[in-house]
Amino acid sequence: MFKILKYSFALALLALSCKEANKKQALNTTNTVANQRPNIIYIMADDLTTQAISAYGGIYKDIAPTPNIDKIAKEGMLFQDVLCTNAICGPSRAAILTGNYSNRNGYYKNESGGKFDDSQWTFPQEFQKNGYQTSLFGKWHLGTEPKGFDVFKYHNSAGQQGHYWNPTFNENGKDVKEEGYATNLSTDFAINWLEAERDKENPFLMVLQYKAPHRPWQPDTKYEKLWEDIEMPYPSTFNDDYKGRELTAGDTEMTMEYFSRRDMKYEEPANLKGKEKIQWAFYGAKRGEIVQPEGMTAEEGRKWRYQTYIKDYLACVKSVDDNVGRVLDYLDENGLTDNTIIVLTSDQGFYLGDHGFFDKRFIYEESLRMPFMVKYPKLVKAGTVNEDIITNIDFAPTFLDLANISTKQKMHGKSFKSILDGQAPSDWQKGMYYHYYEFPYWHHVQPHYGIRTQKYTLAHFYYNIDVWELYDLEKDPEQLKNVIEDLEYSNIVAGLKEELKDLMRKYGNDKSLADFRNITDKDFGSIVDVKDDETSVKDVITN
Repeated sequence: MFKILKYSFALALLALSCKEANKKQALNTTNTVANQRPNIIYIMADDLTTQAISAYGGIYKDIAPTPNIDKIAKEGMLFQDVLCTNAICGPSRAAILTGNYSNRNGYYKNESGGKFDDSQWTFPQEFQKNGYQTSLFGKWHLGTEPKGFDVFKYHNSAGQQGHYWNPTFNENGKDVKEEGYATNLSTDFAINWLEAERDKENPFLMVLQYKAPHRPWQPDTKYEKLWEDIEMPYPSTFNDDYKGRELTAGDTEMTMEYFSRRDMKYEEPANLKGKEKIQWAFYGAKRGEIVQPEGMTAEEGRKWRYQTYIKDYLACVKSVDDNVGRVLDYLDENGLTDNTIIVLTSDQGFYLGDHGFFDKRFIYEESLRMPFMVKYPKLVKAGTVNEDIITNIDFAPTFLDLANISTKQKMHGKSFKSILDGQAPSDWQKGMYYHYYEFPYWHHVQPHYGIRTQKYTLAHFYYNIDVWELYDLEKDPEQLKNVIEDLEYSNIVAGLKEELKDLMRKYGNDKSLADFRNITDKDFGSIVDVKDDETSVKDVITN
């Protein structure tokens, strides 16, 4: 009997010991997962706009849905008010990398904007310094070679814009011409790195930046005739007459009249070379040059150009969406989804016939608003929507905060990690400062600065005009009526001007108009040292 009791007691102790061991092991596992540093995949398409993403709704959502991009929003947070501080490719990329406005990072404009100063700090360098594996695939468009990346393969032809078909990539310092379609190739590089080249024991930061859907909007072969038999809908502001905005929105070279032969996919005559080749391809980009089939009226030609443009643009987006799906599938299949932060954005917004425009640059909504969504199961509640004002200078500090990386680097931007967790700080920004400097090439958009709050947009166009504009975004979300002279808004204008001055002082950009004009006029140099056919376009367009 004693032996039986002794044996039973021993079994009980063993069971208790095993239970405690299992509990300790489970706790250790939980702590390991909790302390595991997240991977980050930052996906940025070029000139991708909210109007082209079905998660944001709009007139194309049923015709040209983006199910894979939408999945990020559905399983994460969709942002409605992420805004660009300088809505043009290179300056936006510089702001994102540094967390700083153009006046601090030194990159003001694309044309004659020089090269990005690669001696300055960028957030990938901080990740690399803190033990992250880092990689970059796709578009770079900053002139100097990327720093802070263990591996990079970026477009290095056509002034670093790259080509859609058979593009040349700078692959870790060596130019290589690849065969295929650029959007697919960039994803091939990314997935190959994830699968075969990285150390799977350590966290990673991967930057995947598509050329698409940037001009000249060349779809993958399988999508070239995707919507051939239908007429795409027209934006409600397609026939904007620019009343009250004649010197600003009404004086550009980005309306439906400025598409080139290359944009409209005209077949190039054989044997053209050099300047003659460029002159033929870019006919239509200058005032007075209209590209359309013979026999069409002006209105028929305008609609024909829009239909050609929008179908090509959305077909390029279709390939971006397909490839985003490839990345998401890889994460799911390899157990990486739960610990990987996925960010999907663009370098700014874009006009898809809105106000009769294509391109970007303005403080107006379609170009100012960036698509932005974040999926991170450990922190972000699925299906949430945020409407706080966030800008592209806030990306860098947020990524570092999410990875628990501390830095002494000074940035204009602030982390919005708490917003991802559903807790907006009480002192979060209520308005943002915007500044665009480039003129007149490309597209003849007047340099301007301004403030955008959730209710108003106030802008000052100053280069060779002196025009202020105010839009009441609640009463006039399409921004068709400039109410700057309306006495009802006089106090609002005065208040917004004071807020704007405060922001300009805060960010160290409270210069004189003469100083701002000097930045526009200054030739900071070329983005590339070696000229090719594409980099000689300016000589053709401006002469």
